[in-house]
Amino acid sequence: MTRKQNSTYGPLDRMARAALRESGQSMRRLENSCAAAVAAAAEAAITCLQNGGSLYFCGNGGSAADAQHLACELAGRFFFDRPALPAVALTTNTSSLTAIGNDYGYDRVFSRQLEGMGTPGDILVAITTSGGSRSVTRAVQSAKRLGMTVIGMTGAKGAAFAASCDFALITPSVSTPRIQEGHIAMGHALCELVERAMFEPNRGSAGKGVPATSRRGSRRGAAKRRTQSRPKRRR
Repeated sequence: MTRKQNSTYGPLDRMARAALRESGQSMRRLENSCAAAVAAAAEAAITCLQNGGSLYFCGNGGSAADAQHLACELAGRFFFDRPALPAVALTTNTSSLTAIGNDYGYDRVFSRQLEGMGTPGDILVAITTSGGSRSVTRAVQSAKRLGMTVIGMTGAKGAAFAASCDFALITPSVSTPRIQEGHIAMGHALCELVERAMFEPNRGSAGKGVPATSRRGSRRGAAKRRTQSRPKRRR
């Protein structure tokens, strides 16, 4: 039985509308302030993956959930079937998290894992709404030492953290829920750009993805092969 709708909004209805309105306004500000940064971060991720690198994600609390969410979008699929991509959330191995936290301190739960897996050219996606999470900032420091690229996600108060990253995706808000909504929206956009740039649907094989190679990359690869096969001149 459907409850009869009141002709006037009740207090919870008004609160719900206000929360959704605020979220929508935050998303509109996000488009204007972060679209270029998301595109640049996606380009870096595409280059990393095309060169055989991996993406690592980390964060605490809700940001840990976002790290896992975004990693699985790349490792699994986003819009269409295609080969899996190497994306790892550093938040999921409870044995590693508890052992490292117990032996070295919680600040090192992500950085210690990176020290064992990260290689030059890989990417760390570091997520912290405040910009002050020590475990995340230490992960950024370790990533830099390893020669990795860092994509940082934070909020309006995380300017210092953003400055330590190669690419900063900053939700223009000081409200934690709005910041987290911005992070997942930008993360989804990044995953979509990566998937569409690297693969395109092959309609002839049940939607399986095929690699999409840029013309510039093809010319560069062909030129490199010609240079390598060209006989050296005697001097």
